[in-house]
Amino acid sequence: MGKNGALNGEGTLNVAVIGAGPAGYYTAEALTGTERPVNVDIIDRLPTPFGLIRAGVAPDHQSIKNVSRRYEATNQRDNVRFVGNLSLGRDITLAELRDLYDAVVLATGAGKDRPLGIEGEDLRGVIGSGAFVGWYNAHPDYKDLEPDLRVASVAVIGNGNVAIDVARVLAKTASEMATSDLADHAAGRIHGAPIRDIYILGRRGPLEASFTPKELGELNQLENCVALVDGTQLPDATIDSSLSGAAKKNMAAMRAMATNSPDAKPVRLHIQFYRRPMAILGDKCVCGIRLEETKVEDGKCVGTGVTEVLPAGLVVPCIGYRTSPIPDVPYSERYGHFENENGRIAGGLYCVGWAKRGPTGTIGTNKPDGVEVAQKILDEVHPSGKAGRAGLDQIVQERDLHIVTFQTWKKIEAREEAGATAGAPRKKLVDVSEMVRIAES
Repeated sequence: MGKNGALNGEGTLNVAVIGAGPAGYYTAEALTGTERPVNVDIIDRLPTPFGLIRAGVAPDHQSIKNVSRRYEATNQRDNVRFVGNLSLGRDITLAELRDLYDAVVLATGAGKDRPLGIEGEDLRGVIGSGAFVGWYNAHPDYKDLEPDLRVASVAVIGNGNVAIDVARVLAKTASEMATSDLADHAAGRIHGAPIRDIYILGRRGPLEASFTPKELGELNQLENCVALVDGTQLPDATIDSSLSGAAKKNMAAMRAMATNSPDAKPVRLHIQFYRRPMAILGDKCVCGIRLEETKVEDGKCVGTGVTEVLPAGLVVPCIGYRTSPIPDVPYSERYGHFENENGRIAGGLYCVGWAKRGPTGTIGTNKPDGVEVAQKILDEVHPSGKAGRAGLDQIVQERDLHIVTFQTWKKIEAREEAGATAGAPRKKLVDVSEMVRIAES
């Protein structure tokens, strides 16, 4: 019965999933993929579904965004509903949702940038990757960010794929981004910027970097930008034969970059290892960053005491994210996610994805995570006759809340696709009020 639409009644399990990103959708898919009657409402504060698939995946990586088709198929199930433009805290409380549903799953992700914890990070021109990526991906929260890109040099801190994404989007030409869904407001600033040097800075060495080969390899194929690695920072070539998988491919890519000429193209992208940020320099605006040379000993990164100053007019830390706390929900300040035991926070309250384990893994990592938590709910929670979806609809009506369903979201999507320039998949809307108006038209 669950596969074909749950029946309303005391035998139906009512579940609310807070967050319409990958973790939320995989959980909903698993909950409604059995014969048990389960209704799932996927609630999100934005009028758009898919979370970081829409607002976090790089705009020039459209093939990765295609996973949203799977989530759309989940939304076609009669017992799954998307409830957009409904904000926890603003429109409804967690306590109210727990009164309405047999189980509530927090799939809220990790939307806050992890701080660097060094002097000067509050200067103008220091923008965390969550905000910066949100800005060029047309996330409504960051549409008014307006970073000053009239700079010659940019420092991107971190040795993961987010750092590569930021550097690549800044380095690509308008023609290279023509088939992307880069936000219009970002395209104008990025493609008119006088940036000549982009630095990707990592505390550890090339063997510890968490780049994936595809993303790293792309940096050696840019139209207007040459990727550079200091060959003296790479290990002796004799170790290459002992490497395998991603490490072997990454090393081959970096050795190729070490042979590139800095004068080959107008823009230079420097991948530098063994550099720890000590302070960001400037009066009111960023003008540089002080770095300490490091080394890796017994698996630990230690400073050498040797420092240098790197000129930079923009600093983008890509060092991880933290889940936003929710009142009365146990939270780990140390790890930046909800305190839980294999996804269970308390009776009837669960968490999944980055809200459960922190910002680790890929999009696909959320699938087994969602399956595990869904099974936990099915094993532990029993239908109690709570109002569920009908109760939520009553609150929405009483408070005159303007929710967006998956069907009305399709109107927003159609408008975005109709507004796209040739070759681009869509022209993203960024104003929530406008999106709601379109959905209700």
